[in-house]
Amino acid sequence: MKIKTGQFKIVLLSGEICSGKSKISQGLHSKYDAVVIKTRELILAELPKTKNNRTSLQRAGNKLDKQTEGRWIADALAKFLEKYQSGGTPSGLFVIDAVRKQEQIRALRKAYGADVHHIHVSASPDELEKRFIARASEHDAKAVYDKIKKETTERQVKKLERKADVLVSTDKCTPEAALVRATALLNLYPRTNDQLVDVIIGGQYGSEGKGNIVGHLAPEYQLLVRVGGPNAGHKVYADGKPETYFHLPSGSERAPNAQLLLGAGALIYPPKLFSELAEHQIEAHRLSIDPQAMIITDKDREDETKALKSISSTAQGVGFATANKITGRGRYEEGTDPNLKLARDVPELQPFIRDAQEVIAEHLLKDHLIMLEGTQGTSLSIHHGKYPFVTSRDTTVAGCLADAGIAPTNVRRVVMVCRTYPIRVGGPSGPMDLEVNYEELSDRSGIAVDELKQTELTTTTKKQRRIAEFDWVQLQRSVQMNGPTDIALTFVDYIDKENRSAYRFEQLTEETLRFIEEVERVSGRPVSLLSTDFSYRNIIDRRSW
Repeated sequence: MKIKTGQFKIVLLSGEICSGKSKISQGLHSKYDAVVIKTRELILAELPKTKNNRTSLQRAGNKLDKQTEGRWIADALAKFLEKYQSGGTPSGLFVIDAVRKQEQIRALRKAYGADVHHIHVSASPDELEKRFIARASEHDAKAVYDKIKKETTERQVKKLERKADVLVSTDKCTPEAALVRATALLNLYPRTNDQLVDVIIGGQYGSEGKGNIVGHLAPEYQLLVRVGGPNAGHKVYADGKPETYFHLPSGSERAPNAQLLLGAGALIYPPKLFSELAEHQIEAHRLSIDPQAMIITDKDREDETKALKSISSTAQGVGFATANKITGRGRYEEGTDPNLKLARDVPELQPFIRDAQEVIAEHLLKDHLIMLEGTQGTSLSIHHGKYPFVTSRDTTVAGCLADAGIAPTNVRRVVMVCRTYPIRVGGPSGPMDLEVNYEELSDRSGIAVDELKQTELTTTTKKQRRIAEFDWVQLQRSVQMNGPTDIALTFVDYIDKENRSAYRFEQLTEETLRFIEEVERVSGRPVSLLSTDFSYRNIIDRRSW
């Protein structure tokens, strides 16, 4: 059977004894699901009467080289590739450990062309000898090593480095670094210009209805990422009933086949997280939590309740846990503060602990689409909101990307979610221009006052929200900070209740169409998504992507 080029990557390892070939082949197997083919096993399969010792295997290899002009490895590889032709491997990666003659490499390159990548592994003579003696079982290891180095084939191996694609000196780096260097040309790392990440962020003071937008989009993605903490609850409506997410990505149920990730910038209150996991039936194989995500303790929640009443904090401990992550570095190193914990320190979280960057890299390599869901809104950013009435993190797109560990150049779209009437939580939560009372909003929209008040209870603290006229200056500033590609406009029924019956753009009221037109003119961005009510059927999708 003819093997198609480009279907597989074939790595040839060469190098002197104890140079570190096996560590690289093991790393490729464990990290990238590479199929490792040992030439020792190929020889025993071709010449089964060969004794399984170094001298006998070397003689048998020389015999096969002479009989086939070095083609025997390429011929044996063809059988392996034929077996994997239909099903493939997760990475399509095969490793030959190891080639020892130029004829073998020439035959493999002739058979598989650009699919072949030759990595030569080396170390200094003193280091090679030291490694051999350290691992040898012979009584006179030094004499055995000297004998091996005099063998004709072993003497010639070093010459292979001249024509190798990559040369790795393993005595000058760690095994992990050697693996990175060895595989740099294999496209096993995500390219930072692969635009596969869409970011959903709030453009106002939070509570913009991001959850419903995320729920609508989520089935298109293979990885859903969330940052921030449980001070912000996102609601997704299914058949009129809300699903509330405090830690998990809001599309967790709408996209049951998507993997879920909480990045290193997330803050986790374990009791609340485990309650969510049980409610939404999320198992450990589906959710990954970065080991450096910060844990919120009961003490954090108690301290925040006492200290931040004056700015109407949700008192979920997010701010204090964030501060502790910064100020507690010395205490953490010393181990003197039992209330200072990262996700990696919680035994119950161990089944979920996975490096976020590795999870993201794995999905980027597979050309999977990733959704990053921000929390709260741009005007609550610790840096860019009106201090002190701000949250404890940067809520802009840049802040969300940093918290998740995603490069800006991986971003495809940024969807900024805005309400027709922005809100702030009730109490001393900061200024908001041109507030509107519920009675006036009811007169304008046709929605009953009691229904409006019930809708505008905060998810976490159940406080009544304050409502204001749409803030055009805020829109302009948020566009400048986030650079969105699209606007998602929510609470469109607050312009007119009749919009709840609109399932297509042209069915919206005339006043609503004029409002959308002005949003697009001021922002310079298309209003690509509109939410007219709390139902999966009440999203008008105007995207061109």
